[in-house]
Parts: sequence; C-alpha cells; structure tokens
Amino acid sequence: MPAPETVRVTALYQFTDFSDPAAMRGPLTQACEAAGIKGTLLLAREGINGTIAGSEAGIDAALKAIRALPGCAALDVKNAYTDTMPFHRMKVRLKAEIVSMGVAGLDPAHDAGTYVEPEDWNALISDPRTIVIDTRNDYEVKIGTFRGAINPETASFRDFPAWFRARRDEFSDGAEPPRIAMFCTGGIRCEKATAFLRAEGVAGVHHLKGGILRYLETIPEARSLWDGECFVFDQRVSVGHGLVPGNHDLCHACRRPVSPEDQLSPLFERGVRCPACAAERRDEQRLRYAERQRQVDLAAARGAEHLGTPKQQSSAESVTRLAGND
Repeated sequence: MPAPETVRVTALYQFTDFSDPAAMRGPLTQACEAAGIKGTLLLAREGINGTIAGSEAGIDAALKAIRALPGCAALDVKNAYTDTMPFHRMKVRLKAEIVSMGVAGLDPAHDAGTYVEPEDWNALISDPRTIVIDTRNDYEVKIGTFRGAINPETASFRDFPAWFRARRDEFSDGAEPPRIAMFCTGGIRCEKATAFLRAEGVAGVHHLKGGILRYLETIPEARSLWDGECFVFDQRVSVGHGLVPGNHDLCHACRRPVSPEDQLSPLFERGVRCPACAAERRDEQRLRYAERQRQVDLAAARGAEHLGTPKQQSSAESVTRLAGND
C-alpha cells in the first residue's frame, strides 16, 4: 500500500459509443473537480482517454463517475504512484478521436482484433507464422521492444495506416492468410490499429491485452521476451520489468527519451537539446529552452518547484499524445 501522502496517477481509456460527448463534458469536469483531482481527459464519440492524479479517495470517486458513463462499467485502469502532483489543473477536452489515427469510420469498440493475455503472448509471438508489429513511434521502439518485432519507424501514429498499406503484400506469402500480433504501451493504439487492419480486410489480427505495461507487470523477467525499457508518457520516462523506473531521462526540447549514453554526448544539454534533436531546433528556440531550464534550476536551488517544469509539462502534454496509455 502506498504512503498516504503519495499521489496516485491513473491512466485510463475505453472505446465505447458516446452519442453526445459535449453534453458529458460539464458533469464530468464537475465530478473530477469535486474529487480534488487533476489531469486531462479526452472525450470523443469513440470513447474516453486520459490520465488523472490525486488522492486514493479522489481517484476512486472520479473513476466511479467515469464508470457510470455509457459503456464504461468495465473500464480498465493502470496506476502508478509519485511524490509530486504531475498536473496543474483538471481539463476535460473534446476531440475527434481519443487517439489520433486519421482514418474515418473505424469502430474499435466493436471491430478490434482478438485480445491476447500477457500469459499467452510469448507463445503467439514465438510462432514463426506470426508477424509481430510494434505500433509505437520510432523513438519509443528505440529503447525497447519485443524480440523479432517489426519496427514501422513511424514518427506519429497517424503514419501507421500509410505504412501498412504500402507493405501489406509483404505480410503474406500467399499460402495462407497472415496472422498478425500487434502491441503498444498500454493497449489503446494497438486496439485501434487492429480495427484498422480488420477494415483493410485482414482477419487474423491479435493484440496484447493491457499493452507492454501489463506484460512487464505480469511476466517475470526470466520468462520475458521483452528487451530494453518501455517509454511511458509520464514523469517516470521509462520502466522495466516489474514497472521499475528505468534509466532514461527526457529531452525537454523534443520530448524524446535520452539514454545514459546520450547524456554523455557533447550534443546533450539538459533542458535544451539531445543528440536526436540537436540539428532540429533554431538558435532562438534553444535560447528559450536554456532560460526555462535556468529558471527550473534556480527554483530547485531555493527548494521550490518551478511552475511548469519540463517534467510536469511533458506529463500534462503527453495526455494529448496518448496519455499514460500510449
């Protein structure tokens, strides 16, 4: 049981049918604020996604309100604990999609692929007939993935449909229909990706239930087929087996993970740049980042917390980039 003063951080999502998300926004905001929690929730016709943080009682009260929404009774959540509140306020936003893929007409609530429990995942992806695809972005795959998985090398989840359509003939030898297994951080992206593949006419599609995080939490390292660390969209940056915090930091200029080796590079400057983005930013941007980092360091020297520190900003902004779920 966590200490009473710790903050519970809960990531959640549910694909379901909301006929009028706008009408739900006000009551949901009020329920969350009354519970004293902070964070961001995204509402769309296809469901809800987000990350919230607060006390145990506050999160439980907010989850009770969320589970009362249509189709959310069986809402699955993932919890983490931290010593500091990662958000400044409570926001409920209306979106066209709770995870942006840019393909109209998908229905993950009804057309997603076959769930595979973590305990059954190793057998599926070890079968040579199975094509394993990592649906995450290139910077996430770089620090860890399942053995033998294909890396689409996408910069955004919106790039995945074009990547698949350009290569779909490669995934079948013509002798039998392909069997594809996909995975992502917490489940939301691969759930939508399986619905996309089914809409493209691929029937044998599977995805890891609960995502990489549930696998790392459930499967002992001695039996694991996961190599490296898993990037997460919160203040932990990365986690390993048992969800133990990893060794990566976050570049607060580009929001990519930075390995211990990268931090030794002459191209790394904390809060300003990393080897991955050193050539991507203009001088005026770097000056702005450097000033932000200076203010963070001054606040830390005073024993205070700088409002909008990079880690807080990355945690809050990450919700619109798939939250703690993905």
